Amino acid sequence: MPAGEVTRQAGVLAQAHFRNHGVLLTPLELRGHVADVLRPILPATSFDAPPRVEVSVEPAPVSISEVVPPEAELVAEPVAVVAPDPSAAPRAIAAPRPVPRPPEPPVRADAPDKSASHLSRAKVDQARRVVQPAVMSRIDIAAAVSLPRNELVRQLEGLAAEVLAENRIQLNRPEQADLVYQIVNDMMGLGPLEPLLEDESITDIMINGPKQIYIERAGKLDLTSVTFEDNAHLLNVCNRIVSRIGRRVDEASPICDARLLDGSRVNIIIPPLAIDGASVSIRKFGKRQIGFDQMAQQGNISPAMATVMRVAARCRLNLVVSGGTGSGKTTMLNALSGMIDNGERVVTIEDAAELRMQQPHVVRLETRPANLEGNGEITMRDLVKNALRMRPDRIILGEVRGPEAIDLLQAMNTGHDGSMGTLHANRPREALTRLENMVTMGVSNLPPKAIRSQIAGSLQMIVQISRMRDGVRRVTHITEVMGMEGEVVITQDLFTYEFKGETTDGKLTGAFKSSGLRPHFLSRAAYYGLDKVLMEAIG
Repeated sequence: MPAGEVTRQAGVLAQAHFRNHGVLLTPLELRGHVADVLRPILPATSFDAPPRVEVSVEPAPVSISEVVPPEAELVAEPVAVVAPDPSAAPRAIAAPRPVPRPPEPPVRADAPDKSASHLSRAKVDQARRVVQPAVMSRIDIAAAVSLPRNELVRQLEGLAAEVLAENRIQLNRPEQADLVYQIVNDMMGLGPLEPLLEDESITDIMINGPKQIYIERAGKLDLTSVTFEDNAHLLNVCNRIVSRIGRRVDEASPICDARLLDGSRVNIIIPPLAIDGASVSIRKFGKRQIGFDQMAQQGNISPAMATVMRVAARCRLNLVVSGGTGSGKTTMLNALSGMIDNGERVVTIEDAAELRMQQPHVVRLETRPANLEGNGEITMRDLVKNALRMRPDRIILGEVRGPEAIDLLQAMNTGHDGSMGTLHANRPREALTRLENMVTMGVSNLPPKAIRSQIAGSLQMIVQISRMRDGVRRVTHITEVMGMEGEVVITQDLFTYEFKGETTDGKLTGAFKSSGLRPHFLSRAAYYGLDKVLMEAIG
């Protein structure tokens, strides 16, 4: 009989013996015990026993005859490593104990896993197809996922090594570590996406079916070597994402907006609407908040523009951040919200909560889709109406996209100064047109002049942001809304971005220019004692 089979069956008998005596061993402890018993019998090269781990309960002495009795008929059966005792408290592979372990090295964005840069990914993936089902069948998954990640990794390392030995699969130590890393990601995280989510340099992850995953880094799209097993594997990850926030995605409801635990925004669309397999778009948000100072250092804005926007937020101007998809509207809105006083009550309303407010008094509201029967939908307009009854100082909408625009404008014009929102438009004038159209969606019987008058009386500033072809996001306009002249809304640009050329490395060159015009809200800035700062920034 092969040495690996003897070791496996000895482990079955030893585990049964200890469980009969009320002792539950971890895989590493069991493996160490079996190795000590069989070492005089089998060659030392037939198994790789780890150092003996002391258990809290001393087992009764066991002789080799008790573990492998000569008259016993050896029967191959699955190793029930973690079947818990119903009368005892739930435990996974064993009761977790703090074990000092060096921190895991940071995962590079260009590497789909920790060892893909110098090891054969195909070899590890092939081994995982054999090892993972065997490992899953030998553990209590519900209890295992409740363990700390480091403890789960420690215990699965020994179990995975045993399965590899049983199936005569040879992997070196880094490959085994990579194998366990992938198994744990499937159990506790989002599988192949985990390394991409851990990389802070990646801003977007776009999945086009199970075999094609793109990332955006520094404004540029790149195809990765990360893949899912098949459509079922991808759909399983999609369901794991949406179930965490109480939503669903299936054939009856194939489109879903969700968010990850770190606040990253997720959009999922699955077959039959997505023809080539589920399509997932993840908009990541960095762990560090990006403020105006960092934007100025990166060339997104000039220092003078940063000062003007700080003053505008401090003076409680009603403003809208306008831009295209992926231009950085939410990041700019987060920076503007950082200027809100800590004594104000702020209500945020979003489809998928992603704003990161820094104030202590914040109420976060989120829309809800309809249930299977088509009932129970809570729209953004419903939440805006309800927010007006919550005594807010400011209302912030993650994105204005429909009839809720009229309710937001009314809130801005009835004592909720300093409210903010974002919308999709390419220029400030187009933002006003879109806002007018969205108001019409909610109240179709209002004449155009009345709608424009409502916009001019409610909105004071538009911040236009754009992602340019070199991948850099820049604020192209800071525009004031000054009022009405006839039936036209009058605006003036305080700052604009002027394109000049392109460098040899593909970077665009240009300058942020002040118009030098007197700001229309100068008197409001004077009320807050910020008029001198404002005029110095305008130049």
